[in-house]
Amino acid sequence: MKKVFAKIGVVIIAIFIFALASVYFVKDKKEAYNKFYFSADLNNTNNLNNANDLKSECKNIPEIPDGNKKLVTKVIDGDTFLIEGGYSVRILGIDADERGYSCYDSAKNKLEELILNKEIKLEKGVEDKDQYCRYLRYVFLDGKNIGLELVKEGLAVARFSSNDIKYREGIISAEKYARENKIGCKWGEAKIEDKNLTWEKLTSEKLNVKVVNACFASNYIGKEIIVEGKVISTYRSPKSNTVFLNFERPYPNQCFSAVIFNSDLYKFVKNPENYYFNKTVRVFGKIQEYRGKPEIILKNSSQIEIGK
Repeated sequence: MKKVFAKIGVVIIAIFIFALASVYFVKDKKEAYNKFYFSADLNNTNNLNNANDLKSECKNIPEIPDGNKKLVTKVIDGDTFLIEGGYSVRILGIDADERGYSCYDSAKNKLEELILNKEIKLEKGVEDKDQYCRYLRYVFLDGKNIGLELVKEGLAVARFSSNDIKYREGIISAEKYARENKIGCKWGEAKIEDKNLTWEKLTSEKLNVKVVNACFASNYIGKEIIVEGKVISTYRSPKSNTVFLNFERPYPNQCFSAVIFNSDLYKFVKNPENYYFNKTVRVFGKIQEYRGKPEIILKNSSQIEIGK
C-alpha cells in the first residue's frame, strides 16, 4: 500500500508542477503577444502622428488661388524655385537633374534666365502640394509654358502622374522633338572640354568613331565609340577580382564604367584601379548597359589611354 500511495503522490506532484508551468507559459506567451501588438500599435500611432504632423505643417502654408501671380526670388534647380514669402514651388509636367548630375547647371541656369526676379503665373494641376509642402504648379510667363520650354530645349524631361493630363500632350511632344533632334544637355552630344590633353591612339581620325563625354554614353548603347572622362572612383571585387573604373561621379551614381575582368587583367598595367584613378582617360569599345548604366568591357590595354 505504501508503494501505491507513494506512486499516487508522485503523480499528484507531477500534475501540480505541470499545471504551474502551464500557467507561467501562458502568461509569458500572452505578455509576448501583448508586447508585440502594443509595439506595432505604437509604431502605427507614431507613423500616423508623423503623417498628421506633415499635414498640419502643410496646412500652415497659405493657399494660392489658381492663376495667381507671384514674384520668383530664388531658383533651386531646373524644376524648383522659391517665391515671395520663401515658399517653394515644384514645376508640374517636367523633371530636371538634381545637384551632382550632368544637366543640373544647364537647367538651373536656364530657369534663372527665364523667371528669376520676374512675376510668373501659377496654374494648378490635380494636386495642390507634394509631401514636402511644395506648391505643385504649371508655370507661365508672358503666355509661355516654362516647363514646356525647358523640355523643348533639352534641359528637362516630361514627367506626369497618371491622373494629371493637363498639358501632357504638348510637353511629351516637346521631349520627343528634343530627343530626335539631339537638342540640349539631355539629348545633345556633349562637348569634350579642351584641357590641353593630347591623344596618340584613341582619336576620331584614327578610329573613325565619335568621341563623347562619359555622361552622354547612355545615348550610344550598342554602338562602338570613344568615351572620354575622369575616373572618379575605382573598385576591385574581392570575390571575382574584376576591376571597375567609374567616370565623372562615384558609384552608384557614375555616368559610365569601364570594366576589366580577372581573365584579362594580365594584359593591363599592375593595379589598374590605382593607375587610372583621378586621371582623364579615353576608352574605346561597344557600349553595353548593365543595371541601367552604360559600360565598356576592356579586353586589352589598347582600348584605354590617359590624356597627356
